[in-house]
Amino acid sequence: MSVGKRLRDLTKTESPLLIAGTINPMCALLAQQAGFKAIYLSGAGVANADYGLPDLGLTSLDNVVTAAYKITQKSDLPLLVDGDTGWGSVLNIKQTVQHLVAAGAAGVHFEDQTFPKRCGHRDKKILTTTAVMLDRIKAAVDARRDPDFVIMARTDAASVEGIDAAIARAHEYVRVGADMIFAEAVTSLADYAKFTAALGATPVLANITEYGLTPLFTATELQHAGIKLVLYPLSAFRAMNFAALHTYKEILKNGTQSSCLAQMQTREQLYSLLDYYTYEKQIETTRDPNV
Repeated sequence: MSVGKRLRDLTKTESPLLIAGTINPMCALLAQQAGFKAIYLSGAGVANADYGLPDLGLTSLDNVVTAAYKITQKSDLPLLVDGDTGWGSVLNIKQTVQHLVAAGAAGVHFEDQTFPKRCGHRDKKILTTTAVMLDRIKAAVDARRDPDFVIMARTDAASVEGIDAAIARAHEYVRVGADMIFAEAVTSLADYAKFTAALGATPVLANITEYGLTPLFTATELQHAGIKLVLYPLSAFRAMNFAALHTYKEILKNGTQSSCLAQMQTREQLYSLLDYYTYEKQIETTRDPNV
């Protein structure tokens, strides 16, 4: 069964499907260890973590594909990837889909902002026309070789044009082939319920990112509003950053990291996660004594 098919099936069996944001293979392994069944690669995560850049369209397709490939080589969980605006024309959209399929991703979402895009929870976002976004979706659908690879359409219209306009756009996106809808920056459960009721059988994703426009609704609340997928794109990344800064400060302040040990992953926990001893044993049993 393809990873795309597994992602589709999970939206039917989970209520709702909780998706962990994973910026690298280590995070993917940790999410899997915690019990998540699907993971996500954020464009902001690639820009922030890999390049120290803001989420303003400064990274390339190659940057994201490389990050996705590294994750899929270490985790078999279905990976949904942030395709931003597609890095150019419909030809670039097609290339994006083809490369992500080859990298082992389960799906990709494209958004209806203009390039360069902004974070979906910032102001001054500029939307494309519906016609432009429809061309993006049609190009993505045409490019996939695996019919189960998920093409998700993200609309940022709720915070720009209003919830009714966002729903109208989503209907059009589904009409030309979008498998799922990413409803960005929705601010109330009533609006989520209105959105999901209007979309019917099409799965709708809620992006529950911290410090944004959307309140931190619980999975149960979102389930009652008809949401099928709940995304936590950078939660662990933010926690990691906070912990790292605290540790650096403690070392400088006290001349030792001792006060931070209770908040650290132990060496044994790391080795267990990475299956270190299996690798070590392979070295010991295959070592050429003449080398």
